[in-house]
Amino acid sequence: MTNTTKTTTLKTADIAYIGLFVAIMAICSWISIPATVPFTLQTFAIFTAIGLLGGRRGSIAVVTYVLLGAIGIPVFSGFSGGIGILLGTTGGYIIGFIFSALAMWGITAKFGDKALVLGISMVIGLAICYAFGTAWFMLVYMHQTGPVGLATVLGWCVIPFIIPDLCKIGIALILTKRLKRFVRL
Repeated sequence: MTNTTKTTTLKTADIAYIGLFVAIMAICSWISIPATVPFTLQTFAIFTAIGLLGGRRGSIAVVTYVLLGAIGIPVFSGFSGGIGILLGTTGGYIIGFIFSALAMWGITAKFGDKALVLGISMVIGLAICYAFGTAWFMLVYMHQTGPVGLATVLGWCVIPFIIPDLCKIGIALILTKRLKRFVRL
């Protein structure tokens, strides 16, 4: 096998893994419990993508997922898609997925991908997603409805999701550990 053939095979594998995880993110977003900000498994899919695919491929999968939704493909919660979703109250959380993935990539690139480092990167990524999404939610909500306090928004959009999101991180870490040997890097 020549070097060129090996490189082409790896690029094909990268595309396949990225596509697979974009599909997994879409499926996980469709599993939804309605709330002010729907409770979905999107963050679980993002954590798992970074854990299994690494920062570069995982981040590309997240960006691809968000871009597909932005152009109208119904990959977001409730089989929705379109720029209107990203400009709505929950759009900041979706865009926050990109910043979460990039933060996780940066942390694991600097400190390695051992379970502890990966877990810490996931918690930091989640906090970044919460921060970006909450700020966006407040901005859009205040523009559409009127003033709202930070404590109120945290009560709607963050506090109810902390424990489920930490559970998703735990499950993503377990799956990453068990499945990593099957993913070709």
